[in-house]
Amino acid sequence: MSSLKYKVVKSKRQYSQYCSILEQLVSEPRKSSELTDEIELLTVLIEKWDQDHSSMPETDPISLIHSLMKDHNLKAKDLVDILNVSKGLVSDILNYKKGLSKDVIKTLADYFKVSQEAFNRPIPIRK
Repeated sequence: MSSLKYKVVKSKRQYSQYCSILEQLVSEPRKSSELTDEIELLTVLIEKWDQDHSSMPETDPISLIHSLMKDHNLKAKDLVDILNVSKGLVSDILNYKKGLSKDVIKTLADYFKVSQEAFNRPIPIRK
């Protein structure tokens, strides 16, 4: 019996290794169905580790956006392009004056590679 290529993630080292492998696979120019399956499997294993070892406390979505922007060296004007919305809307969102639409949540989750649930939480709107 052959051993499995990937196993359930049980250590931070293994998690980092799988993340690196996934990053390489995703950047492949052509994806065969076998490669797509491998990407999906690694994604499931990594997401399972993330859920079980969430180091991100349940924070409000706006604080999360600010944190992710800092981590990715992004400015508000970059979010305008990423979200394809106006500067005013980005400003209102970042200053707790507007909530997040479903489209904005989906775009942020896809861009930052995090679960949509991270952004789909109550936001303390300030008037």
